[in-house]
Amino acid sequence: MNKKYLFAVAVIFVFSILIIYANKQKTKEKVLKEKIAQMLIVGFRGCDVDTNDDIHHLIVNDRVGGVILFDYDSPTKKYERNIKNPEQVKTLCSKLQELSKNNLLISIDQEGGRVDRLKQSYGFSPSISQRDLGKIDNEDSTRFFAKQSAKQLNSLGINLNFAPCVDLIAKENCPIIAKLDRSFSADPLVVFRHSKIIIEENKKENILSAIKHFPGHGSSLTDTHLDFTDVTKTYSEKELIPFSMLIEEGGTDIVMTSHIFNRNFDSVYPCTMSYNTLTNILRGKLHFQGVIISDDMFMGAISKNYKLKESLEKAINAGVDMFILSNNGEKYDKDIAHKAIETIYSLVKEDKISEKTIDDAYNRIKKLKTKVGLTPLF
Repeated sequence: MNKKYLFAVAVIFVFSILIIYANKQKTKEKVLKEKIAQMLIVGFRGCDVDTNDDIHHLIVNDRVGGVILFDYDSPTKKYERNIKNPEQVKTLCSKLQELSKNNLLISIDQEGGRVDRLKQSYGFSPSISQRDLGKIDNEDSTRFFAKQSAKQLNSLGINLNFAPCVDLIAKENCPIIAKLDRSFSADPLVVFRHSKIIIEENKKENILSAIKHFPGHGSSLTDTHLDFTDVTKTYSEKELIPFSMLIEEGGTDIVMTSHIFNRNFDSVYPCTMSYNTLTNILRGKLHFQGVIISDDMFMGAISKNYKLKESLEKAINAGVDMFILSNNGEKYDKDIAHKAIETIYSLVKEDKISEKTIDDAYNRIKKLKTKVGLTPLF
């Protein structure tokens, strides 16, 4: 056989192998980035969505795991960020879910009282604060408002509520919990009983609940939205009780972290970035097997003290499965989700985060989504 012919065949064979290998590598990279994107819940601007919007590309091309809706846009100090009225929100959620092919967590902070994105003035149902419900301390009253809220969320197409707050009223002058009436009580048992009702009513309407802010934010004297918040001298171990009881009860799917710093838990990092807090205590001591989600990574306690790369690396290795990137802090960055995906991907390539850690997080997210009828990517 002609030597030139054999050489040509050999060259074609080698190039074919290289092309197949390159395509496999490209597919592997794409899958890994899509798993990473599933770890993100992203804030965006707009009461509608079309093909030119950033959120359209993030859902269709990057496959982000979820979005979070707000009525108020902090950078511009204007309302109507995502929410105008019930019909508009329902249409928006339907369009977002359609883009994701039924894979999207559509989330909101709808605690009631002062943390109320779905305001009565927009045409939504009236709400009541957790503190007022705790003062009444009547389980039928709490169930009434919990059921009303859950039915409303379900009718709109929202499937994840970042509530209830299971923080205690540990300090009356706590600016972010007690002063905003976000806690049921100073009594852990009262907090447990009423939080359990909210979770139960959400489940009936196919709504996921996220209990927050682990390991307890009620003893802080400063606000993690603004800057570093140290609770070392004010924190009490009883703040863990509602978390422990709800997890033991078996109905807790998601725990949201707090950005507080407690030297007794971790002498270097705030709780969101602390392996001891999230893996040793929440996973180990309290036996929580569900999804751990960070509080908003745009809050000052994190964003003012750590670069994005360090905060994501430490938080993932500490045990965080999902991140809230609200894009609703001091400034709006339309590229933040892309930056986060590329940053986490680079950390995997640099062996600073293991691919198994990403797989474990994705598998927990996939299991979570199937609970509310969402379709996993893989």
